[in-house]
Amino acid sequence: MPPSVLIGRHWSGVAQDAQQYRDKTLSLVYPELSADSGQALPINVRDLPSSKLSNDELHVTETTPEDLVIALNKGALTSADVTRAFLRRAAVAQTLVNCITELLPERALARAKELDEYLAHNGKPVGPLHGLPISVKEHINMKGLGINGGYCSEYETIAEHDVHMLKILYDAGAVFYARTTQPQTVMHLETSSNLYGTTVNPFNRNLTAGGSSGGEGALLALRGSCLGIGSDIGGINIEKLTDPGIRSPAANNGLFGLRPTAYRVPCANIMMPPVGDEGIIGVYGPLSTTLEGINLFMRTVLAPSPWLTEPSLVPLPWREDVDFLPKKLKVGVMWDDGVVKPHPPIQRALRGTVANLREAGDVEIVDWHPHQHDYAWRLIQSLYFPDGGESDKAAIARSGEPWLPLSRFILSENPYVKHLSVPELWDLVNERETYRTEYAKLWNETATGTDELGRPTGMVDVILCPAGPSAAPLLETARYWGYTSQWNLLDYPALVVPTVLRVDANSDMKDAGYVPRNADDQYNWELYEPSSYAHAPLSLQIVGRRFEDEKVLQAARRLGKYCRWEAA
Repeated sequence: MPPSVLIGRHWSGVAQDAQQYRDKTLSLVYPELSADSGQALPINVRDLPSSKLSNDELHVTETTPEDLVIALNKGALTSADVTRAFLRRAAVAQTLVNCITELLPERALARAKELDEYLAHNGKPVGPLHGLPISVKEHINMKGLGINGGYCSEYETIAEHDVHMLKILYDAGAVFYARTTQPQTVMHLETSSNLYGTTVNPFNRNLTAGGSSGGEGALLALRGSCLGIGSDIGGINIEKLTDPGIRSPAANNGLFGLRPTAYRVPCANIMMPPVGDEGIIGVYGPLSTTLEGINLFMRTVLAPSPWLTEPSLVPLPWREDVDFLPKKLKVGVMWDDGVVKPHPPIQRALRGTVANLREAGDVEIVDWHPHQHDYAWRLIQSLYFPDGGESDKAAIARSGEPWLPLSRFILSENPYVKHLSVPELWDLVNERETYRTEYAKLWNETATGTDELGRPTGMVDVILCPAGPSAAPLLETARYWGYTSQWNLLDYPALVVPTVLRVDANSDMKDAGYVPRNADDQYNWELYEPSSYAHAPLSLQIVGRRFEDEKVLQAARRLGKYCRWEAA
């Protein structure tokens, strides 16, 4: 638990104490890591952990989560050894990309020892995750630990309860060992705060790891974790705000990341009031090095019927045994959202993927025509901050900490952020529902027929689209969220899938003749120089209709037969 340091302190002193406390938790990792050489880090640090860890540690941390749980359940690996390996690799990751707020070596190793003893005594695992280390974004409540939301003024806030989801994972055998960084306001598409500084991208340290779960993204990219928990949530009023906090880090770091449909994953006891704003519903979800890691997480958190104790959840189990796919999967390809044109590397990744899919006998490709995504981007910005951002502004003001550029961009420079009256909020929610109805109509119109009850048949099954307008953005430049926030507004499940491609300066030349269509497009287009994005992974996004989360994962598996989704 961080010490009590805030009263009467300047924000910079609080930040210093936060970092010293983090460093102290890293120093408890055993065996102790070798001292830093003092040499400047290269731009691409993705492979540096291999020089700092033993062969056994490298093997363990580079094993997939689904294979780890098999080995742990059989006793082929001990939880203590696996946990120690991930603690050490997480500590290495921190030195490379600044992704950790604290490690939990004492409690994690005590938990691992308890699980190993249980298996030895009972001859069976505690549950399906027996002994598996899982990393957790900092603002997700862990009893007795800090939940600062990226604000210096909230550094002393301590969680009184575990989030419901963590209780389920713990009962299934998980070991929580690392807590990861988040941005000021938890409302950036990068991860920077005055408390901990900036989390950078392992493939190119001039680029962002994404946000708001960028600590998770960077940690998994460096294999300091194989399964982590992020949130599509932002702002100090955590219950009410939704940023693309899972998919942005997954895409930027070449990982799998799922934004589930709202009210599926348990979220009781999440941090900070007020409760009850439902303009945009936030969700928790997994990031993983494999698609099966995503499936493992969803299966586990829904197995104990969490809706029985958290009645806001939809009583819908994880239906992985049901085949939701037709014999020929119909994929709608959204090349561009009509607002901001993707950079050349994203266009290349999508073209190549679609070219492969056109050769598949069990996949049909059609174009998806976006419906008023510019209007959707304006609408969701208004719904993000119905209090005009006053609670976030007050949290910054309480400590006197500086405003970071992306906080200022989304809050104080945003023309769509204003304090809404109750009738104004009602009107915006009604606009949201009208827009959702229009989008459902658009989807239904992709049908080729109807059944005996008049229901449309032969519709698009999933949408394949960019996960963002660029590869991992340059630091402090991630200003357009439309490729992810669109699906938050509609509450569609969306899965980021990593291709095996990287930005290539020779293949991804800038189109000097392109004329931007609006100010957002111009801003994004002018950022692009191929050399600036060197080594960045290229990822795409698969989107389904509400509560078709299982179908999205099944579609990813089928498409992966032809496209080779693989974590970077």
